[in-house]
Amino acid sequence: MAAPATNAPLSKTELAQLIAADIEPGSFVNLGIGQPTSVSNYLRPEQDVTLHTENGMLGMGPEAHGDEVDEDLINAGKIPVTELPGTSYFHHGDSFGMMRGGHLDVCVMGAFQVSTGGDLANWSTGAPDAIPAVGGAMDLAIGARQTWVMMTLFAKDGSCKIVPELTFPPTGLACVSRVYTVDGVFLIENGRTTIREAFGTTPEELRERMGVDVDLPDHHPQLRLPRLHLGQQERCETAPHALLFRPHPLSEVGSFPLVPGGSVRRARHDGARRVRATRSVTCRVW
Repeated sequence: MAAPATNAPLSKTELAQLIAADIEPGSFVNLGIGQPTSVSNYLRPEQDVTLHTENGMLGMGPEAHGDEVDEDLINAGKIPVTELPGTSYFHHGDSFGMMRGGHLDVCVMGAFQVSTGGDLANWSTGAPDAIPAVGGAMDLAIGARQTWVMMTLFAKDGSCKIVPELTFPPTGLACVSRVYTVDGVFLIENGRTTIREAFGTTPEELRERMGVDVDLPDHHPQLRLPRLHLGQQERCETAPHALLFRPHPLSEVGSFPLVPGGSVRRARHDGARRVRATRSVTCRVW
């Protein structure tokens, strides 16, 4: 049976809320310029999600408004943001080292096109007068463990932006695992795209409108982002006093000052050890 249709497509706010809810607790996340930035406004404190931004900040909070605005405190999109307890700052080059080293659990980016095989195009349309906007997109697309796209499903001319093959210059190949739009959510695995859910229409009607070969929900088990940090808890004898981000041996990222106290996360896939500020001296080790 097909998934039931909702009454209307999601609003941009509802889409940001959906993405925020889908991020697993304890994740390290980068939100791209544009729509993805709004996801930060809907993360719950109990999720313990740490936001990273390319311009050298770890621990970014929601967007700043009114008296909260500090013109020297912005994200990579130049939007004023807030800082959370334990926020740390570092060199732009070190920030990119974190991205390239595979130490971000999720990145959420906008896109011009996504292929049904997970290829991403989001830095140029290839038009002669197009302004290139590479930024950190290429580093994030291949560096993050999960690359999610937040975009409109249909272009102004009505064409679908999920395509069999990219026609715009690629940012990364086979890197996208999810696409979030106000019309539906799509999962990409093993070179196939599946409609996870549709909004304002049925999955069958959405697929027909797209005109692209995608699978319906019944043809693929509904996927959820796997929990990235599993394992035991153990107590630290002393609280760390620095953000220690010791990634892949090929990376030159060092350690950066942070407030006393910390929670240690050890990613099993590459031995990375991360220390995050907390008021407790109990360190969680995975």
